[in-house]
Amino acid sequence: MTNELMLYYAPGACSLASHIALEESGLPFEARPVNLLQGDQRVDSFLALNPKGRIPLLLTTAGPISESPAILEYVASMAPEARLAPSNSYLAAKMRSFNCYLCATVHVAHAHGPRGIRWADSDSALEELKSKVPHTMLAAFSLIEDQLAGSGGAQSARGEGASETGPWVLGEDYSVCDAYLYTFARWLELDRVDTSRLPRVLAHRRLMETRPGVQSVLKAEGIAPMGDVA
Repeated sequence: MTNELMLYYAPGACSLASHIALEESGLPFEARPVNLLQGDQRVDSFLALNPKGRIPLLLTTAGPISESPAILEYVASMAPEARLAPSNSYLAAKMRSFNCYLCATVHVAHAHGPRGIRWADSDSALEELKSKVPHTMLAAFSLIEDQLAGSGGAQSARGEGASETGPWVLGEDYSVCDAYLYTFARWLELDRVDTSRLPRVLAHRRLMETRPGVQSVLKAEGIAPMGDVA
């Protein structure tokens, strides 16, 4: 590969967060699309890099990295001047906690719709899984809505000072948490979630789309901004 970093992604998929983080990091990278519908993730050449057969996948000079939270933290650590992660230990732990919640709870709740075959076989069971998605996604996002209400009482990521609130997940300072949250917030309407109950999440989504890096990645992936869709 020409650059030291190569991201395998699918347009609009969970890999969007990693794509945004790389774009905002300022690090040189290549982005290679993977056609999930055609099964690109199951060919031998891809499985040799990631036996899980999933994206995102980041190739580095040290080796491949999979799983969004790991990729996000790696990118942030490789570009400290971009300030994509907190500088103090407490908020760094809060960042990991939030990203783990998105990965282990929110993403799994969503996947019960399009990926229900992972958990059930019969048509009736699959339909039951799909029917629960709007409720489980709303429940998961309601906790995030509450956190955004006060930014979790977060301290500024630039120091250990007094608590401050702000428009981002960790308060006044942007982080990779915001790119990851934005990725899943784009799926709310697809999952038939009552977004009228999530005004702060929608405001965060709109705010994300004012960022040049986000706009650049959406254009590169050929996907439209959500705008004021509700």
